[in-house]
Amino acid sequence: MHSANSLFEYDTNANLLTRDGEVNYYGCILESKESDSYFDKLLTTIPWQHDEAVIYGKHIVTNRKVAWVGDTNYFYTYSGTTKQATPWTPLLLKLKSKVEELTKTSFNSCLLNLYHNGSEGMAWHSDDEQSLGKNTTIASVSFGAHRKFAFKHKATKETRSIILEHGSLLIMKGETQTFWQHSLFKSLLVQEPRINLTFRTIIKDDNSEH
Repeated sequence: MHSANSLFEYDTNANLLTRDGEVNYYGCILESKESDSYFDKLLTTIPWQHDEAVIYGKHIVTNRKVAWVGDTNYFYTYSGTTKQATPWTPLLLKLKSKVEELTKTSFNSCLLNLYHNGSEGMAWHSDDEQSLGKNTTIASVSFGAHRKFAFKHKATKETRSIILEHGSLLIMKGETQTFWQHSLFKSLLVQEPRINLTFRTIIKDDNSEH
């Protein structure tokens, strides 16, 4: 599908942001054939469902599809809707283990997104839900189409962007979610699907609010 670059072509300690947070890009963390295998298996074995959101009081069903997995059946609320986690699959546990080894961070849940092509993206937002706690670390793994991922500082409006590659890893940590928003830009030039996995740590189960 796409060629993989060496992990060591990138300085994993380099901060993509200029202030108020830390974002590190690891580049491709898997061989090309292994990334292709992950993409194919995730596409066909994950129980994908259309995402839902409440925007300005209106219930929206997106073309983008999602899945939510975790150590337990965590409830996770974002965009005005609540999801209940399903168990990890062996494939996801294998990938989680590799991500935890590289980042020296433990994760207990993962939100998966399936973008069918470049007409589907993600508007500016922060992953700052109370259930994730303050200064949370989020590991983002991408498979499939290369897509532009951008950050915008909430106060200064400064922007930073990067192209996320097939089989790549990006880490957001520190004060990133407090001071920055991020977005996946749409592009009519992109015809291939993309799968993104964001490994997270739930510290407060939203089930307590139900």
